[in-house]
Amino acid sequence: MSTGQTVLLGAVAGFTIFFGLPMGRARTTSIRVKTFLSGLSAGVLAFLAVEIFEHAFQGVEAALEHAKAGDAPWGKFAGMSAVYAIGIAAGLLVLFYSMRALKPKAQQSVGPGAMAVGELEGVHLRRKEALQLGMSIAIAIGLHNFSEGLAIGQSAHRGDTNLALLLVIGFAFHNATEGFGIVGPLASADARASWRWLLIAGAIGGGPTFLGTLIGTSFENVFVFTAFLALAGGAILYVLGELFAAGRKMDWEMMLVGTLVGFLLGAGTELILVLAGA
Repeated sequence: MSTGQTVLLGAVAGFTIFFGLPMGRARTTSIRVKTFLSGLSAGVLAFLAVEIFEHAFQGVEAALEHAKAGDAPWGKFAGMSAVYAIGIAAGLLVLFYSMRALKPKAQQSVGPGAMAVGELEGVHLRRKEALQLGMSIAIAIGLHNFSEGLAIGQSAHRGDTNLALLLVIGFAFHNATEGFGIVGPLASADARASWRWLLIAGAIGGGPTFLGTLIGTSFENVFVFTAFLALAGGAILYVLGELFAAGRKMDWEMMLVGTLVGFLLGAGTELILVLAGA
């Protein structure tokens, strides 16, 4: 399989994220449905977090085992541990400070009609915050998908064409659910995303699969792979905190039901990879 074919397949694997994004145009007046969709988003992301931290920590454990056996220097283990810890901290805190800086401030209104103006501003703020949170999810997923692209590219770089193809198929199915994860928070705020917003969110979330594949076909580096997984994991931790905080205020029961369904949906797509032998 040529480099061009590998990169094209990586782009296809990332493109499937657009399948779930049109849900961001839907509107519903039911609080329970809104909360369920938000929970669905949280569930998909929760499964991604489990998967991400498991894969990222494998590199740290492997470095420790090799150092203990004398096959690698202890410095490599120290470096992998630092990359893992700093990556999680960066993904978590950078997103937190960025969102805090971007958070819109409510305007104070006084006089006749102030209550109505305040209510309208509150609705506008909630919608704006929901769109920002959705874009944050896209960034977190994009970091994760970059590592998936690296896995595809590195498999092809090693000459393991069958594994590369299996990864493309598995990631394509897996990424199709991630679009729902991005637009889930919009339902709770009754925010209807524009097509332009959905296009940008899809490019941020799915595009890195293509970039990761392109880079992965050129070189293989366990530090880079672990760093992007850790960054994605930290970012997803922040987003999950926001989603659960909002869900508890709306309908905690439906939030938990949606989370369960989303988690099982994510696990189901992961089993496709297992069945494929990837």
